[in-house]
Amino acid sequence: MRATFLYGTGDIRVEEVPDPAIQEPTDALVRVVRACVCGSDLHRYHDFPPTDRGRPMGHELLGVVEDVGADVSSVRPGDLVICPFTIQDNTCVYCREGMQTSCVHGQFFGTGGVGGAQAEAVRIPLADGTLVRTGTALADTDEALLDSFLSLSDVFLTGHHAAHMGRVGPGRTVTVIGDGAVGLSAVLASRRLGAERVVLMGRHTDRTDLGIELGATDVVAERGEEGVARVRDLTDGQGTHVVIEAVGHMPAYQQAFGVVRVGGVISRVGVPQYEDAPVGWGSLFGRNITLTGGPAPVRAYIEDALADVLAGRIDPGRVFDRTLPLDDVAEAYRLMDAREALKVVVLP
Repeated sequence: MRATFLYGTGDIRVEEVPDPAIQEPTDALVRVVRACVCGSDLHRYHDFPPTDRGRPMGHELLGVVEDVGADVSSVRPGDLVICPFTIQDNTCVYCREGMQTSCVHGQFFGTGGVGGAQAEAVRIPLADGTLVRTGTALADTDEALLDSFLSLSDVFLTGHHAAHMGRVGPGRTVTVIGDGAVGLSAVLASRRLGAERVVLMGRHTDRTDLGIELGATDVVAERGEEGVARVRDLTDGQGTHVVIEAVGHMPAYQQAFGVVRVGGVISRVGVPQYEDAPVGWGSLFGRNITLTGGPAPVRAYIEDALADVLAGRIDPGRVFDRTLPLDDVAEAYRLMDAREALKVVVLP
């Protein structure tokens, strides 16, 4: 089969590799129907040391179960399934507390003998705890619905996690920093949770226009101190109850504590590209600001969001704006890195 590997900075290749096989009775084999490129993939794409072996790439997928191990009971061959971006048993102490990304028996794609999702097929360990049936047959599911199912493997529910951890709800005002796919997903998620007002900070009009369609009430294109001043002007000088930081770079974090309201929450889901950040009196402490967020335990949220997708209440797959075949996955990375695409679907 074909699979995607990263061999160094900017060096993406599709190669022939052996087909995956059942290794444990808790495994499932999944034929990939749709995968995609994530913003976090681009961090490695920007800065990855040269290697002779290549790193398997991709962690978001929608697929059809091809085979299952003897102990798998929740899915069967032929099921169309959503696979979260982490593997988990969904029964350990952290999974039971809704933090499946910290599962004591879990792992990530591309590690421990598990391939990447940007491939034709993947072996999924701990299939009962990881895979979620969509309840629809592939042949009866249209393209838009397939895209929305795919978004539940990571991107939409990462935006939802940011809103959930930020305690977004009715009457709350929210600022979303970042007009990438996660930021736009956070806009939709915030409105879904009842936010009264959502300010989207972004400067790419094609993206912010979509953000308005997804529920943003205001757009602020300015950045840095000018952007902070603009948000405060929109909120009578107070800032917003919640700030969702969906970028991961220090300037975005600095904007976040600049626009958050006294007693508010900063929720980060942009993978941070720094280890040290201001948390003292002038940034967080003096105004009783809560700092939260982290890798989204999407397995905890899938069933609830899936019901809304199937009912037509939300259409999170709209963040996908390009579709390319697996053989052109290097172009998918280039398009997203150059901001010529918001988020690219990859079809094996």
